[in-house]
Amino acid sequence: MFRRLLALLGDLRLAILLLLVIAIASMSGTVIEQGQPLSFYQTHYPEDPALFGFLSWRVLLALGLDHVYRTPWYLTLLVLFGASLIACTLSRQVPALLGAHRWQYYTEPRQFTKLALSTTISQGSLNTLATTLRAKGYRVWQADNQLYARKGIIGRIGPIVVHGSMILILLGGILGALTGFMAQELVPSGETFHLQHLVQAGPLARLPQDWSVKVNRFWIDYTDAGDIDQFYSDLSVLDAQGQEVKRATIHVNRPLKYGGVTLYQADWSIAALRFRLNNSPVLQLPMAPLDTGGKGRLWGTWLPTKPDLSEGISLIARDLQGTVLIYSPKGEFLTSLRTGMSTEINGVKLTLVELVGSTGLQIKADPGIPLFYAGFAFLMAGVIMSYVSHSQVWGLLQNDVLYLGGRTNRAQLAFEQELEAIARELECQSQPTEVEA
Repeated sequence: MFRRLLALLGDLRLAILLLLVIAIASMSGTVIEQGQPLSFYQTHYPEDPALFGFLSWRVLLALGLDHVYRTPWYLTLLVLFGASLIACTLSRQVPALLGAHRWQYYTEPRQFTKLALSTTISQGSLNTLATTLRAKGYRVWQADNQLYARKGIIGRIGPIVVHGSMILILLGGILGALTGFMAQELVPSGETFHLQHLVQAGPLARLPQDWSVKVNRFWIDYTDAGDIDQFYSDLSVLDAQGQEVKRATIHVNRPLKYGGVTLYQADWSIAALRFRLNNSPVLQLPMAPLDTGGKGRLWGTWLPTKPDLSEGISLIARDLQGTVLIYSPKGEFLTSLRTGMSTEINGVKLTLVELVGSTGLQIKADPGIPLFYAGFAFLMAGVIMSYVSHSQVWGLLQNDVLYLGGRTNRAQLAFEQELEAIARELECQSQPTEVEA
């Protein structure tokens, strides 16, 4: 039963079929947006008309195509493919390696006729053959009138390393799907947060509870033309007692890593504005993003100028450069105000203290990443090893005739040329040298 199962899993046709299905599933996960809210799929994949006549949002969600890489059927495919690789390794690659280690001398001339390449040399020397083979990198065994030599045994190990590396990559994918997570946080400058806004997470994912992150400061560098050059977040990782254990300034393509979690700079927003009315203490109003119909990003808030809220103004900002536009309740532009400046509105002195930015962080944890890296490293090494030819040479000296033959598993022409060169060298050395009287 076990042998039948091993033969079935080790069938090359099954491995190719599984690989093809995995490739198609992975392509669907690349084409279809992953981890989006229900409204997104209802908008982009309506039931009438359905994409390709059948792919509506209901079908998409039923098949788990909104999170392909975490679905049970996708993980099952990875497990089956891994089992197929293991079966192929045990039933083919390991026996091939063991067979390469097992060898025996050829004791009869007729055995050489079964080799792909063989020849005979009159008056040939077995010792000379051994010396020549060693010079060409062969490992030689010699007993009486028999010789065996081989090189490139690493070429037999290469396929096993390739299969092992692919299994490591599959394990990395399964581990990441089961225990990894991705979260997004929009945090105002100066605030401390714990991870809580999950976008996607594996069934065995565990959020860190023993540390938090404080946004010490968030700022944006602008070009001379007023465009965003880069945005930065100065972050501190705090332990359970609130003590700083790590601090770093991150920006796009330069994340902060701690405890297996990576924090990326992904977005930004305007959280609030701080101001004074007449001689009041510094007050703060939250700002919210406005719908511009895709014509840029704006944030706004409403500020009452009378205690009974009967009058007020609208404040609009487009960036953190410190300029706020002020509009009347009828939408009339009144004036603009920069940080540190004051203006009088409805008999009230308004002083703009600062605009408070929020940093948008994308937070990921994937415990399978080390296995991915190790798997790809071994994969490259295994591919290089697989290109090494495993060559074997036999020699037999009988009745002053040297029988020579060999075989290889790849680079047949190069091996043939090498064996011919060895035979010519032995023939030259076997010729008697004429001495003048």
